Amino acid sequence: MTNALKTTVLLAALTALLIFIGDVLGGRGGMILFFGIAVVMNLGAYWFSGDIALRMAGAREVSEEQAPEVHQIVSEVATYARLPKPRVAIIDSPSPNAFATGRDANHAVVAVTTGILGILDRDELMGVLGHELGHVRNHDILISSVAATIAGAITMLANVAQWALIFGGFGGGRDDDNGTNPFAALLMIIFAPLAATLIQLAISRSREYGADETGARIIGNPDALARALEKLEMASSVRPLPVNPAVAHMFIVNPLKGVSFGGLFSTHPPLEERIRRLRAMQLSTIH
Repeated sequence: MTNALKTTVLLAALTALLIFIGDVLGGRGGMILFFGIAVVMNLGAYWFSGDIALRMAGAREVSEEQAPEVHQIVSEVATYARLPKPRVAIIDSPSPNAFATGRDANHAVVAVTTGILGILDRDELMGVLGHELGHVRNHDILISSVAATIAGAITMLANVAQWALIFGGFGGGRDDDNGTNPFAALLMIIFAPLAATLIQLAISRSREYGADETGARIIGNPDALARALEKLEMASSVRPLPVNPAVAHMFIVNPLKGVSFGGLFSTHPPLEERIRRLRAMQLSTIH
């Protein structure tokens, strides 16, 4: 299954889960209301995603005079990608990492840590920046926002259902034609937010594969990105980047250390598989 098809299937699963919750609660009006609230919240986060992400990651925007080499490489990669040159930001941390954000190609921001500039050669840094501009080219910020909207609505509905169940809002605990089955509601309260989170993380992992492939095609050198990933994983495991977990999925490698429970709760796909795919690519560049 291609990454694009997998993402479409996962988004459809999130939507189906939301509709199922509406049926369990038995109140389509309530479902529409809270879905609307979630949409407004997530659209606001999407619209200001660039500035929010920079603040949460501790990044500061830098000018060409302050970081001429980084700006030059970003400009070169953006030209290869046929994208407007994004803004550039720096995170003062020895932990090597990078991310891209912004609601569209005209408002994109690429952020790199000071640590990444010290351990990668020029080709490897181009590979990393190609990956980040791959996210921009593939509209991953929009896709992530849609997933967050639906997952947020599911979590919100589950919370409302929890309080309704506590205060007898489901027909006084009756299981009849006029009331919601309280057992089904309880199962939904417990498992729906978990399922939504798992699907959202699966979408995040799928988009990483897509950005790897697009980034490799942008710079015309998949091995450079593979080498960079090897260095980043090794160095970041020794020196993790203490960022807010809400933005951990944005980085090229997971900045936080933790148990993945077989990968289900991981924001990133297995590094070994990413590297294997890169080195197996039959490359046809886009420039």
